[in-house]
Amino acid sequence: MEAEASNGNGNGNGNGCSNDHDIIRWFDTISTNVAMVQRETLRQILELNRGVEYLKKWFGDKDLDIREMDACEMESLYTSLVPLVSHEDLEPFIQRIADGDTSPILTQHPITTLSLSSGTTEGRQKFIPFTRHSSKTTLQIFRLAAAYRSRVYPTRSKGRILEFIYSSKRFKTRGALMAGTATTHYFASEEFRIKQEKTKLFTCSPHEVISNGDYKQTTYCHLLLGLFFHKEVECITSTFAYSIVQAFSSFEEQWEDICKDIKEGNVSSKITWPKMRKAVLDIIEPNPILASRIEAICEGLQGSDWFGLVPKLWPNAKYKLRHYCGSLPLVSAEYGSTESWIGVNLDPSLEPEKVTFAVMPTFSYFELIPLYRQDQYSGSGSVDFIEDDPVPLSQVKVGQEYEIVLPTFTGLYRYRLGDVVEVSGFHNETPKLKFICRRKLLLVVNIDKNTEKDLQLVVEKGSQLLSKHRAELVDFTSHAKLTHQPGHYVIYWEIKGKVEERVLCECCREMDASFVDPGYVVSRRTNSIGPLELCIVERGTFKKILDYFIGNGAALSQFKTPRCTNDRTLLKILDLYTVKRFRSTAYG
Repeated sequence: MEAEASNGNGNGNGNGCSNDHDIIRWFDTISTNVAMVQRETLRQILELNRGVEYLKKWFGDKDLDIREMDACEMESLYTSLVPLVSHEDLEPFIQRIADGDTSPILTQHPITTLSLSSGTTEGRQKFIPFTRHSSKTTLQIFRLAAAYRSRVYPTRSKGRILEFIYSSKRFKTRGALMAGTATTHYFASEEFRIKQEKTKLFTCSPHEVISNGDYKQTTYCHLLLGLFFHKEVECITSTFAYSIVQAFSSFEEQWEDICKDIKEGNVSSKITWPKMRKAVLDIIEPNPILASRIEAICEGLQGSDWFGLVPKLWPNAKYKLRHYCGSLPLVSAEYGSTESWIGVNLDPSLEPEKVTFAVMPTFSYFELIPLYRQDQYSGSGSVDFIEDDPVPLSQVKVGQEYEIVLPTFTGLYRYRLGDVVEVSGFHNETPKLKFICRRKLLLVVNIDKNTEKDLQLVVEKGSQLLSKHRAELVDFTSHAKLTHQPGHYVIYWEIKGKVEERVLCECCREMDASFVDPGYVVSRRTNSIGPLELCIVERGTFKKILDYFIGNGAALSQFKTPRCTNDRTLLKILDLYTVKRFRSTAYG
């Protein structure tokens, strides 16, 4: 039920206007000679930032005229002198900037804003430089994704989007730099306003709702205004699908209050922030007829477990989430990270499991590290892949897995993103990437190595049994439990609907048998890995996990459930609310 961990959803213009044709024509042009475009992008980055402290460290005192250098020579010099790095390597430089050092450390452009990563992958948030260039590329990729999407799902001009988008609170670092999530910076930027003007689709909620910082109050107002404008809503979007699941789950509990507000033209007393209350009250007005119609629909939906909610409440919506949307399509539009946008989905009609993203060759200079799965007997399970030397974007091969490396216009150089992707084809000469997993997200007990993708496939196979019994998987995560020998995998499920224990036993067995990693299979057969454990948690448990992350500074607009965790607090929450446990019988 979830879109890819790193995917976002932009907003579409369905009028087939010249702006759509222009930006598609531009992308076709830059994707035709990728090698040349990439070298020119690298030249621009180095020319912009030549002389900064970090590059001087590797280039020395060479008086380089980047503009006049041969492109191949410049590319070779850069990749031979500047090392591959992780965020930890750049952290001391970024911390100096956060503390107020205004010298050209990473970039010649002054950095006045820092982005915070979500922290849901590695358990802690990271500072990433954010500049006006970051907002401009966001606008550009949203417009491009919208143009391709409008070809498949045309929308009316001046329609509305029910956007479940959330800003988080921003704060000043010791050096007086503004820090917050990248999405918070973007929603406050001029580019966010321009995007709506360019795409001719406008969000239902005003800035005062988006910027509130209390996701529960913001969600309520998003839903209230989305229903007030129900006939105008063309699509329902969010940065991650999780936000929409969360919002509709809240709607199941609060629809009666929302109907009352629509009937009276009022805002619930639970909305306590004065600016947000005023902004919403300035928009809505009493509509008893609409309120009665929504009440009747919701009373009927309760009996069907809210299946097909969206087309009933928003009859003109073109796409969004499966359970709530019935037959409406689920669209994954862009692929990016806090550090940089990566690519855009050129075929919005594809199911999320089949989506690929064409790389934007002007956003960064991309290198890709070829990755090979280790032989299961080659040693410690702590190493996830064998690496080859990085190759430029123009030299990747279909079917090969890679880790993405990039320098950015904002001061990151040969930066290992940690994302594993597979090249699935090309659009002209630019590769189309399929997201596989985060490198650090691995289930490992013995000589086994199962990635996030491996886990996803196993969970999907196990949860297929639920649909036969009118139930569904709400969310899940996993843990490699090593406190007792032999160690084993624990998978936590939150499910919707009543399921007999024999069915859950079968789900557990099916998942255990579905891991195909040779190291896992051999270890299970020899009992050096114990039977898989399926833990069923109370409804609302993953909502508590969300609250835990948000309480520690994460933003809902960036939140994605960690699929594999060793976080002690998170595991404590999961174990506390576990109501049933099952052990696999797959290997006897």
